[in-house]
Amino acid sequence: MVVCLTGLWRYRNYLVIFLTPLLILPLPIIVGGPEASCGYVIILTALYWCTECMPLAVTGLLPVILFPMMGIMESSEVCTQYMKDSNMLFVGGLLMATAVEHWNLHKRIALRVLLLVGVKPALLMMGFMGTTAFLSMWIGNTASTAMMLPISNAVLKQLCDTEAQAEEREMDLISLRGAGPGTGIPKGQDNQTFDMGDKENSITIYDGCTTECTKDVKPMKNGIQLEPEPEVEESPEARERRLKREAKYLKLDKGMSLSVCYAASIGGTATLTGTAPNLILKGQVDELFPGNGDIINFASWFAFSFPNMVLMLIISWLWLQFMYLGCNMKKLFGCGTNKDGDKEAYGVIKNEYKKLGSVSFAEGCILVLFVLLVLLWFTREPGFMPGWAAVLFNKDKPCICPRYVTDGTVAMLMSTLFFVIPSQLPRCGGYSEDGKPLKAPPTLLNWDVVHKKMPWNILLLVGGGFALARGSEWLGESLAPLQSIPPVAISFLLSLLIATFTECSSNVATTTLFLPILASMAVTIKLHPLYVMLPCTICASLAFMLPVATPPNAIAFSYGNLKVMDMAKAGFVLNIIGVITINIALNTWGTAMFNLNTFPDWANVTTIPTP
Repeated sequence: MVVCLTGLWRYRNYLVIFLTPLLILPLPIIVGGPEASCGYVIILTALYWCTECMPLAVTGLLPVILFPMMGIMESSEVCTQYMKDSNMLFVGGLLMATAVEHWNLHKRIALRVLLLVGVKPALLMMGFMGTTAFLSMWIGNTASTAMMLPISNAVLKQLCDTEAQAEEREMDLISLRGAGPGTGIPKGQDNQTFDMGDKENSITIYDGCTTECTKDVKPMKNGIQLEPEPEVEESPEARERRLKREAKYLKLDKGMSLSVCYAASIGGTATLTGTAPNLILKGQVDELFPGNGDIINFASWFAFSFPNMVLMLIISWLWLQFMYLGCNMKKLFGCGTNKDGDKEAYGVIKNEYKKLGSVSFAEGCILVLFVLLVLLWFTREPGFMPGWAAVLFNKDKPCICPRYVTDGTVAMLMSTLFFVIPSQLPRCGGYSEDGKPLKAPPTLLNWDVVHKKMPWNILLLVGGGFALARGSEWLGESLAPLQSIPPVAISFLLSLLIATFTECSSNVATTTLFLPILASMAVTIKLHPLYVMLPCTICASLAFMLPVATPPNAIAFSYGNLKVMDMAKAGFVLNIIGVITINIALNTWGTAMFNLNTFPDWANVTTIPTP
């Protein structure tokens, strides 16, 4: 029986792949109609995504196969869903992140911030969280976590080693004076264990032996056989100090690892390009409600999400401080602590920064392009005044129509420059060390680097979600009874559902699956679509409880100091806090920004468009 079950478990992915379509086949056969056929595809795709029996990107291609074969949508129409404007925005953001990582600009920024913050426990954690969150706004959460955790571990190791050396010096001093309690040395007597003898004139040999047999031979000194020196036993006081120190730094290491991976997930929610679920929301809103007037763009998303990100980051910092560092503010902020240990740990960060050398021409160019890209994103459609895109390119387009120039246009424009601008300052003439003429310098990015680092699978996954969104109407209409529940309660309960679901499923798959259903439900009960779609999108990034929930969690867990229960205890509270803060933001400045109290005209349709 055990062998049989073990065999089934090994082939579980094959069983899910082949049995699931057969088990839900009665839906299109018995019920019939395009709605039932579309429901069959949605349920099948959702189960494949949740179980990950196939790669997520391959599952995202199922609509290309099943929609035309089941008469739901023409193949040409399905395929256009896989390369929309939001996908181009995603590609442009990833190209910017790739350039920043390729030239180590993100590491320079991180180390510079840590040098400014210092190495006091509370400030150190704040510095790591703030730096990781800032980097995650612009580059991938996984990359920022993978870069920051080694730096964190190196700094903590130096702090621990320095404190251990200080304690050893203190114990040695006590022992030499013969006044240390627990040393086992009578007061006034020299400590013989520290009498090192004449090292320079003494020779220790092992006559007639190789390294394999030395363990059984007594050492010789000047031809005289010596008795091996007895090992110095650790005193009870020294052992107690060591165990206490190791426990303290193990706890601090856990808190620092969790702070980095949590900050990466939180920071990604602040910008539209920070993480894939944010772009999925924009794509779904533009697809399902084409007349929305570009309500979700880089500037509007940042205005709503950045204050919420800062609030979540501060609360997370306070919670991790309480869990792993205690409430002694004097010690946490370094008042009256050992300055030598701080200097040596600070030196670790400083040495890492020195290894980067001076700012190169390539780093300067990327920094300029990065700042310019952010400025163009913010000023394209700032909301309180006409942006440069409206004045120069979109002036003949009514506000409810799609724009000629979007955030995706800007992202691709700036990203293309990476393949045009040289990585070194051009020089006329000159020769290399071997006497040959200097070649033209390479550009800031080349396609080989992009090909290796670009997560192309996400584009297919997102495209599959856009295709499924075209047929989700019937599933959303089944949630019509929620109309009797207050909107605040609907938003809070759905946020909890998404935050729980994303712990065992990819955040991209979660948003791709749920957002079309939530949009259809909002139209059915005459609720502003963003009132449920916005908080659920951010909650999809609140995967704090399990190592498998997100790559940042898995990276932190792989260092070996964390247990699943450590992450679960800290993450459970942060999940609840995150859901609460997001709903507070939604019902305060979010309502004022997006006018969430009224059902908008652009969403005032009887059904979500379906083929």
